[in-house]
Amino acid sequence: MPEFMLSVHHDYSRPLVEPGVDVEPMYAAVARFNEELQATGAWVFAGGLETPGTAQVVEVADGELVVTDGPVVPTGKALGGFWVIDVPDVESAVTWAQRASVAVSGPIEVRPFQA
Repeated sequence: MPEFMLSVHHDYSRPLVEPGVDVEPMYAAVARFNEELQATGAWVFAGGLETPGTAQVVEVADGELVVTDGPVVPTGKALGGFWVIDVPDVESAVTWAQRASVAVSGPIEVRPFQA
């Protein structure tokens, strides 16, 4: 079956959680989503990422190694986490993404892996 990445993007120019907001319901919703993915066999891998400030960009330019601290594109929004799923088709991936969007209370990008 084809594999898809469902990615979560955060706006790191603002606090990830507003002060006083209880994040436990979101964590519980994501845990339930993860359990459902695993139970159906669609789960391949998932993970959350540290903030963009922890990133390093590695490039070989003109035969020289260049390592730059920070994300590739220093913007407010950046990849915050993802799931890799194995499902029959893009429609199934979109269905899972819809459920992920509810769990994280935000948009989910769906992208197929190259065959």
